[in-house]
Amino acid sequence: MVSISTLLRYVGCRMEYAARVGMKSYERGAKDVDIMKNFFQGKLTFLHFNKGEEMAPTIGSQGGTLLVRKIPMPDAKRVFVGDLVVLKDPANSDDYLVRRLAAIEGYEMVSTDDKDEPFVLEDDQCWVLADNENIKPKQEAHDSRTFGPVSMTDIVGRVIYCLRNAVDHGPVSNSQFSMRYDSPILEVELDVDEMVKNHKA
Repeated sequence: MVSISTLLRYVGCRMEYAARVGMKSYERGAKDVDIMKNFFQGKLTFLHFNKGEEMAPTIGSQGGTLLVRKIPMPDAKRVFVGDLVVLKDPANSDDYLVRRLAAIEGYEMVSTDDKDEPFVLEDDQCWVLADNENIKPKQEAHDSRTFGPVSMTDIVGRVIYCLRNAVDHGPVSNSQFSMRYDSPILEVELDVDEMVKNHKA
């Protein structure tokens, strides 16, 4: 049973989401933006299946079904360093990657390789990394060490829950602010049975 305070926080999250979807539609040239339609339409989350060793141990190498919070207009006030995000693959915009947000605009990036010059991430840029420290960074990680900075607008959501199998699942570790901000959504929209039913591993 969800508490009234959690439900009120969830309604606030829905209102903010509806307003941001409306703003995004307006910026794309839509004449009539119906915020209330956005408010009542669908969930604030979606399921995403991720497979590969890049994000182990956070997501098992056999894959995991992820509950992802939608972020319609990502910026430095909505996603934070330390968050596990789903973003468009820079190599193939039809595919999506799950990576850890390591730096955002304004951060100075310094390489451990003396051949690489330091640089500062520009407006709307971010740096994403794989969690698995046992893979070769530039050959196997497929993260910003390979393809460089990515646009914040390529981020489509933040992972808030991971199901590795029917008995191994739980909330994902994100920045403290994000975990507190996402908690009412997780409490209201989490359906482990649905995640198990849609699990592909």
